[in-house]
Amino acid sequence: MVSAGQNPVIENTVPFCEIAPEKFDIEPFTLVIFGGTGDLSRRKLLPTLFHLCHDQNLPEEFSIIGVGSTERSDDDYRLFVKRAIEEYSEETIHWPCWERFSRKLFYVSGRFDDRNSYKKLSERLAELAKPAVRGTKEVIYYMAVPPQFLSDIIEGLSQCNLCKGTFNTRLVVEKPFGHDRKSAGELNTLIAKAFDEKQIYRIDHYLGKETVQNILFFRFANSIFEPLWSRRYIDHVQLTVAESIGVENRARFYEKAGVVRDIVQNHMMQLLSLVAMEPPIGFEADYIRDEKVKVYRTMRMMDNEYIDRFTVRGQYGAGEITEKKVPAYRDEKDIAPNSNTSTFFAGKLYIDNWRWAGVPFYLRTGKRLKKRITEISIHFKQPPLKLFSTVCEIREPNTLVLGVQPQEKIILHFGVKHPGIGNQLYPVNMNFNYGSDFPGAVHFPQPYERLLLDCMKGDQTLFARQDGIEAMWAVVDPIIKRWEENPATEFPNYIAGTWGPGIAEELIGSEGRQWRIW
Repeated sequence: MVSAGQNPVIENTVPFCEIAPEKFDIEPFTLVIFGGTGDLSRRKLLPTLFHLCHDQNLPEEFSIIGVGSTERSDDDYRLFVKRAIEEYSEETIHWPCWERFSRKLFYVSGRFDDRNSYKKLSERLAELAKPAVRGTKEVIYYMAVPPQFLSDIIEGLSQCNLCKGTFNTRLVVEKPFGHDRKSAGELNTLIAKAFDEKQIYRIDHYLGKETVQNILFFRFANSIFEPLWSRRYIDHVQLTVAESIGVENRARFYEKAGVVRDIVQNHMMQLLSLVAMEPPIGFEADYIRDEKVKVYRTMRMMDNEYIDRFTVRGQYGAGEITEKKVPAYRDEKDIAPNSNTSTFFAGKLYIDNWRWAGVPFYLRTGKRLKKRITEISIHFKQPPLKLFSTVCEIREPNTLVLGVQPQEKIILHFGVKHPGIGNQLYPVNMNFNYGSDFPGAVHFPQPYERLLLDCMKGDQTLFARQDGIEAMWAVVDPIIKRWEENPATEFPNYIAGTWGPGIAEELIGSEGRQWRIW
């Protein structure tokens, strides 16, 4: 009891929660990397695997087999891996760790369309694969190869009985998952002949980013925002995936793909589904993926008239980024001088379900834009009455920002009274930064680090399911078809180092809204 005149002492009833470092119970495994000497393996997979070994997240018994067409011995491959780690790893090589890791590296040389390659692989697996606690031999096949090699590899594995039976296997497939809905279905039919859906891990490294995963935690672990997460309180949502780089060393791929296939169909659709999905009944892979698929299936289908009115395409011309001159897309190496490939997309999409009916989702992505940033912003509706004055020309709404890169952060934008004797509304931000706001030393895993561990554990939560892949393609296929049947006549239509073509501003500005700027 507090007697009259006394001030009550309010104690913090929420104790400081100290999170112990996670330890992963991973069974012995053998990882077979098809394309074990390719660019993805050198830059991402091999340095990440070494890092996991260095952090003691891998079991004592494991082996890594690189498969490639170049003739190499095991020792040659170990030297190749060491050089890749030296060049691309964020940490210096710890030699005792390297000695342990290098002993787990092996190599099988052979053509992907030669059955003898799979016989040699079968012999190495029989020699190297160690049984797990439950007696099974865990084997993961990682397809770090272009899509055209998948048919030969899966057929070769199947013919040598390496898909089921002898080993408990998983198949990791990198995007692109087809180039349209039809080809995605054909790819699934091919894979399904040899592997069950529970064995297939379709990897999108965006889903390995900490802030992307945190969207689910932020929404469903905090009761403060979920009641507001609907058409009743949200005016619109913006998703921006901006890159300052050009096509770099991906020119041949990009000429065939373009911005919609490269970014919109996978990365942006995944982000959108996490923002818009209904609460799953549990935090299990299929429960979450069920809800994501529902989002794709309720997205408004776009006819040609809609596409012409509410989507914007662009291609960058020459310009400057960070005071450095950069060439136009058509002047990049291996790009056709009259190319009509789009490097910019902006569009207004709708999700026609009970929660989101009438709320526009504005998507914007492109290459050679002013800066590199990936961000989701939820813009809340303005109060029904303007009770307070402001000197600002535009009254800014409450906005919740989920930053994915380059900084992983969450920002809440709201209005307060400006100090003084007047009654002026003033906009302020409440910031949370992943990189600086956690107490103590916190490890932020790289995307491939998390996804590889999940695959080793058998957790499919962050991997796409086939019906989700086909549903995402169903959303963007009409856009691709319309653009390809009606080539652009005004390319290039934006200067490198800007935020894209001016018509993208008109797309959102025609309804009294504006893109976020930085």
